Amino acid sequence: MTFAPHVWPETAAIIAGRLFIGGCDTVALAERFGTPLYLLDEATLRGAMRRYRTAFAAAYPGPTRVHYAGKALLNTALAQIVAQEGLGLDVVSATELLVAKRAGMPLEHVHLHGNAKSDLELERAIAWRVGAIVVDNLDELARLRALTAHLALPQGVLLRVAPAIEADTHAHIATGSATAKFGLPLDSLDQAVAQTLTAPGLRWLGFHAHIGSQLFALDQVTATVEVLVALAARSRDRLGVIPEELSPGGGLGVPYTADQPATDIEHYAHVVSAAMCRACAQHALPLPRLTVEPGRSIVARAGVALYRVIGRKGERWLHIDGGMADNIRPALYGARYSAMLANRANVSASTKLEVGGRYCESGDVLLREIELPLAEPGDVLAVATAGAYTLSMASNYNLVPRPALVLVGDGKVCLLQRRESEEDVLARDQFLDM
Repeated sequence: MTFAPHVWPETAAIIAGRLFIGGCDTVALAERFGTPLYLLDEATLRGAMRRYRTAFAAAYPGPTRVHYAGKALLNTALAQIVAQEGLGLDVVSATELLVAKRAGMPLEHVHLHGNAKSDLELERAIAWRVGAIVVDNLDELARLRALTAHLALPQGVLLRVAPAIEADTHAHIATGSATAKFGLPLDSLDQAVAQTLTAPGLRWLGFHAHIGSQLFALDQVTATVEVLVALAARSRDRLGVIPEELSPGGGLGVPYTADQPATDIEHYAHVVSAAMCRACAQHALPLPRLTVEPGRSIVARAGVALYRVIGRKGERWLHIDGGMADNIRPALYGARYSAMLANRANVSASTKLEVGGRYCESGDVLLREIELPLAEPGDVLAVATAGAYTLSMASNYNLVPRPALVLVGDGKVCLLQRRESEEDVLARDQFLDM
């Protein structure tokens, strides 16, 4: 098989025919912790965070803030790492906000997102003084005005815009069109700003947009920046206010297969920063604080999933002990991955296979037409770029417990999330009592 380093963690190495990540033998990890097992490479994870901070600090002459989009993958230890590396954090639920607090994340560096926030989520965010609540619609704004009316210190808010930009990505992860479920339509922005300005418990910070995920065409990101700055100029001209913060979201694409280009964080920072500077100069606006929200491009490459080969079916099918319940992406939108046999990592591929998961759905095919050596039951299959939108969307379909997650680095391993037990899965069940 062809080993494409840019889709695997930075520390990936093949030693004596075995795949090592973070100085750890992945086959030994599979034996120790069981499979399916997810690994996070600490060097790749922290390196991406540092690259983002450094790149935007160098490229943008104004203030910047890099927020990790927790929906890609979030747990207490990962939130601790986010805080240690000086990033902010985006959350989209009350429990994600609880994880941020539990991890010691400075809550003034946390933003609460979501298109259908409950009163519980809004009240928790207000009580815990998050840095910003990102308002998605006028109904939410009305509820927020009522919930904050008593505040002596106003709650910061960003207004999320639907910028009417069709991102070149899968429809299920495109979020910026005029008809998307996310964001305020452009023709309601003046009303939203005015209502925010007249609410004594709210402090308007600026505008936010996010057009989608897995973006490679940066001209679409540039267009998003231009829309945000034009809206800032409109707010100045019509309402006499200038936003202090603008956020074009995140969504920078990452390679999952060898034919896709490596993620270039520095180029992304340069393009976004140049677009903001150019647009602000055109509209005679001061440079705002520029906030970006990478998730996938921080955590995806750091992750590797390990599965045990259970058996073969003819020359076409390979069956493994995981699948759509720990990684829904292939079934959800046809996502493709790179993979190798971790215990025979230096053996050349000999055939194209379909790798089927263990779950009772015909759509549970983790890898389609993947080139692998002829595998045997007991072999360990390693899947690259598995850090984002895998465990974060995992389920207990067929009542199967969810996998463990470990952090690896410098030959050491740290358990971040233990494997679920059957008792965990059944903990909510009650016996019939009628």
